[in-house]
Amino acid sequence: MATSAEVVWDRWELLAAPMFATLAPVIERLPEDHFPTLAELNRLCAEREVVSGGGEPLEFVPQEAKTGEPYEKRVFAYGKVLTRNRNWHDLFNALVWITFPRTKAAINRHHYREMQAREGGEARGPVRDALTLFDESGVIVACSDADLAELLTGFQWKELFWNRREEAVRSMRFHLFGHALYEKALAPYKGVTGKSVIVEVSSRELERPLPQQLASLDAQLARAFSDMHALAAPEDYAPLPVLGVPGWTADNEAERYYEDTQQFRPGRARDKERPQAPQAKQGQGQKRKGKNR
Repeated sequence: MATSAEVVWDRWELLAAPMFATLAPVIERLPEDHFPTLAELNRLCAEREVVSGGGEPLEFVPQEAKTGEPYEKRVFAYGKVLTRNRNWHDLFNALVWITFPRTKAAINRHHYREMQAREGGEARGPVRDALTLFDESGVIVACSDADLAELLTGFQWKELFWNRREEAVRSMRFHLFGHALYEKALAPYKGVTGKSVIVEVSSRELERPLPQQLASLDAQLARAFSDMHALAAPEDYAPLPVLGVPGWTADNEAERYYEDTQQFRPGRARDKERPQAPQAKQGQGQKRKGKNR
């Protein structure tokens, strides 16, 4: 896989990598022989009827079109998303917009409202910092087993990903959302950590075709972000060592992999005492007790 510093486009390599599975329905429609152009991205955007937080048709525009107007305000008011040419970071931002249009619009709307509320005050503030944290490094975890969700929020990495590995594979789906996290996935390294939001789903929901699952998750998460008091602080997101997800690296096929406390940290006492990360409820989660492997 190419590193983030390189621009070597290989659509098939992306499609073969488990960490990019969430974007596969969009990547499949991208060209094979060249890095996607703005025109190609905008065509997909128009087909999905993607709009900004302000309801304006979204358009990816060259970085050279930058003005003095704040980034989020320009997206909200005009639908213009500055996008650098042949740039992985900005490409993944575009692909996430196309894959999760409602959630991205809700985050943009939340940013704009915070900017309006703080006009003349602090430039950003903690709420916008939290929104940016998820926008850059977020992971959506669809889970049909509440016990497994508790293991994730409780830093019980080995119990979740090894002792109850089969259950996790059956009852959980991990979808990268943050475009900076996707850029890191080009050359993943030990310790890469995402900030997750858990969405409770039924086991039947996890059997639906991927595009249907993503559309449903998008609608639910957009509703969560529409609440100005929800998901508004960094501690609202549960840390997730992404290379611990079964199948995301060959290294985690061995039990000892999960004994590396530099990557799978147990969490500080105050982390364990804090409330669980807010869960965007999609359906009644099903508890399923299981024996350890």
